[in-house]
Amino acid sequence: MVSEGSNLSFIINGLINAGLRPTRQRKLLAKLVFSNGNRHFSAEEICRAVRKLRVGVSRATVYNTLNQFTQAGFLKEVVVNAGQSLFDTNLDDHYHFYHENEGALVDIPGSEIEVSMADDIPFKSKITDVDVIIRLQSA
Repeated sequence: MVSEGSNLSFIINGLINAGLRPTRQRKLLAKLVFSNGNRHFSAEEICRAVRKLRVGVSRATVYNTLNQFTQAGFLKEVVVNAGQSLFDTNLDDHYHFYHENEGALVDIPGSEIEVSMADDIPFKSKITDVDVIIRLQSA
């Protein structure tokens, strides 16, 4: 999570360390994305926030920057449906409820769900991440 001031500096330093120049657009998008605590959002929500600010940042720049933030490890992309992703600022181990009627994700702490695997992982591999999305519909 990034709040004003020193935490934004942390993200700017992270951008530099990830090989991304801290451009005006990236700094603005980092502030929009990380200044409100852990949350889930779509790229379109960020595009709407940018339009409200009336600043010169294109839709393509928003999408590209969110993907760069994800590749740099600042965000996690959660695919909720084919062609539909939400971004997550919470990088701790956790899972999600997805409310299909509202299109909203809600965090489930990692300690609340037990995921068990067979002892033998195929292809001499190791598990790097586990995504669990529990889909809900209003009754």
